[in-house]
Amino acid sequence: MARSPCDLRILLLAAAAAFIYIQEKSENQCTSQLRSLIDQVSSQQEKIVALEEMKIRQDEERVHLKILIQDLEKRSVQTLVNNNVAPVAAVVVMACNRPDYLQRTVESILKYQTSVASKFPLFISQDGINGEVKKKALSYNEITYMQHLDLEPVRTERPGELIAYYKIANDMEIAPDFFDYFEAAAKLLDNDKTIMAVSSWNDNGQKQLFTTQGSSMGQFFRQYLEPIKLNDAHIKWNSEDLSYLKEDKFLIQFGKDVASATPLHGSDAALKAHNMDADVRIQYNDQEDFERIARQFGIFEEWKDGIPRTAYKGVVVFRYKSSRRRIYLVGPDSLSQLRV
Repeated sequence: MARSPCDLRILLLAAAAAFIYIQEKSENQCTSQLRSLIDQVSSQQEKIVALEEMKIRQDEERVHLKILIQDLEKRSVQTLVNNNVAPVAAVVVMACNRPDYLQRTVESILKYQTSVASKFPLFISQDGINGEVKKKALSYNEITYMQHLDLEPVRTERPGELIAYYKIANDMEIAPDFFDYFEAAAKLLDNDKTIMAVSSWNDNGQKQLFTTQGSSMGQFFRQYLEPIKLNDAHIKWNSEDLSYLKEDKFLIQFGKDVASATPLHGSDAALKAHNMDADVRIQYNDQEDFERIARQFGIFEEWKDGIPRTAYKGVVVFRYKSSRRRIYLVGPDSLSQLRV
């Protein structure tokens, strides 16, 4: 039976449509595969660039490490160790872009470090490329210089966090008993694994807590850091018995001290403390309450991770005015944590 020309045209159109559909599907698959391949190539290129940048940083670090090793050999630090003069700890001064402050800090250290140089080798670690700081650092023959280059942006948890700490780092001066203190404390650090670090900094050591003079009520630095009182008494810490600072003994003694302090209550507790001649204990209920009391005494109000700054078992302790009496700011659970 013969087909009409109309039927043939319909078949041809159907075949053409099927061919076009198959062709388009094939092209779409090829396009998708091509895009996937391009993405893979782009990803690999990014990895290659990252590896190249890492290699550059490693090369920079290798150069600085080589310079450091040569400098250490030149200064005979290894010879000191071989002669059984083992360093107690390294003293590292962090610097950035202020050569005048670096000089002040270094001269303060050298004033007391010379007699114990073999126990406390000195280092200056510069963050950045400030030429004047590097020149000043290299002018000290008795100090080993290191430089840290930021080849990528520094990531911080909060804006300005690291910058603030670097500003503090090379502003410091040391007390006459700085090295004796750390040599004695190093023994505690080695023997008591509950001690994470030793510090000679007292957050609540502002002058107004030792004298009748108050600090500026301006910005954070002027209010809390600038008035910190530098100790001028030389205590022979190596002759002191510091065993009471080990956790088992310290917990018991500190608990007794807190428990024996006179408790003060009410919103005017801080005012009452002014007229007391004995150690006093003031309880705070929460962060807001602690900050209110801290402001009245002019101490740090900072609260982080559920506890006040400098707290031990929730207790913040500081000396008040020119006397030796102490103020204990005690949390709601502090006494139970101290087992009293």
